Amino acid sequence: MSPTVRDNPDQNRYEIYVDDELAGFGDYKRSPGRIAFTHTEVGKEFSGRGLARKLVADELADARQRGLGVLPFCPYVQQVIAKNPDKYLDLVPADQRARFKLPEGDAQ
Repeated sequence: MSPTVRDNPDQNRYEIYVDDELAGFGDYKRSPGRIAFTHTEVGKEFSGRGLARKLVADELADARQRGLGVLPFCPYVQQVIAKNPDKYLDLVPADQRARFKLPEGDAQ
């Protein structure tokens, strides 16, 4: 069974499941028009499977679908955006990019 990611708004986090077992989560804080990702964690028994990468990719895809600006306080989310600016940089408001050590211009 492939991993699945679900938003759990009651706990302010996205969760990733493997065979219906919680494997990890990404905490967030929502505000009007924005989502701040604060922490990403995958259980040790699930490490090395690319689950954190899938979790963050699905979080960012959901933020895009909802039209939310992303504030990547979580270092891992920040790293994913920095390594894939063509896919994700536009999600971070231009006036917030320097705060997260991201390029200030548009991704090309």
